[in-house]
Amino acid sequence: MDNSILLEASHLGRHYGHIAAVSDISFQLKQGEVLGFLGPNGAGKSTSMQMITGNLAPSAGRISICGHDLLDDPIAAKASIGYLPEQPPLYRELTVDEYLLFCARLNRIEKSQQAAALQRAKQRCGLEQVGRRLINNLSKGYQQRVGIAQAIIHNPAIVVLDEPTVGLDPIQIREIRSLIRELAEHHGVILSTHILPEVQMTCDRVQIINQGRLVYSDEINNLNQRMQCDSLLLGLRQPPAESEIAALPGIESVEKLSAHRFRLRYADAHSPAEEIARFVVEKNWGLQELAPEQKTLEQVFVELTSGDTHGETQGDYAA
Repeated sequence: MDNSILLEASHLGRHYGHIAAVSDISFQLKQGEVLGFLGPNGAGKSTSMQMITGNLAPSAGRISICGHDLLDDPIAAKASIGYLPEQPPLYRELTVDEYLLFCARLNRIEKSQQAAALQRAKQRCGLEQVGRRLINNLSKGYQQRVGIAQAIIHNPAIVVLDEPTVGLDPIQIREIRSLIRELAEHHGVILSTHILPEVQMTCDRVQIINQGRLVYSDEINNLNQRMQCDSLLLGLRQPPAESEIAALPGIESVEKLSAHRFRLRYADAHSPAEEIARFVVEKNWGLQELAPEQKTLEQVFVELTSGDTHGETQGDYAA
């Protein structure tokens, strides 16, 4: 196996009676990568995270963590994982230092190294000033930081974060996103979320799961390209008749959006924006806007998760 591959999940499945919560999911995680696991609530994200971390046995498939099979060699495999579940496993009656020291012991860190591990985790998660405070008295954002600190205190190769920004305010969300990117410098990170911009702003690769099946798997740059439309938005201060706009070079059709704004569709893969800008300026129509139109991430998500998409993965795991 490639040494840069930290985790490899092959054909994972989890059934509850006749109900398939997860069906035939395969993916990899590499060193230094943030992998976004995106899907609507109930899509199977948390079930997948629980299987990856060894908290739930798969009904089918196998999981390899840093070369160790999770079922055959669970102690070695789990030692390479740090996990923050959707509900952080915090003892709120403890101080931050007491709790993280407890977590260090749970992770079998040598007694002589526990203080250094505690300090390192606090420093990386911005908790140096709150070590003696009760967890119950911390803000939600700081409690999430404590949850991340317990996940990395043993310096695992893989950090799994399940919905780490749910319930946070915008400033706290920005801070946690920044922390996730910093974690990727030393770990492989799996980020499970149903928040669309979270993946776009944080991840290197994205996987979209729907109804327990993987419907998309590719680099985030390719997802951004998928958001591109074959259309331009044109704003004019003094618009002419639509027939004149339709006669612009390379334009296939025109849709009037308002009195001064139009959607121009073009058939060629090459955008005619440059020629149109030159033409509009020459005609003195008062160019106010000329920009490529993009689908929203929500529109792409709906396209991928609507209809019968079973088995239609794309990117690294295209069938």
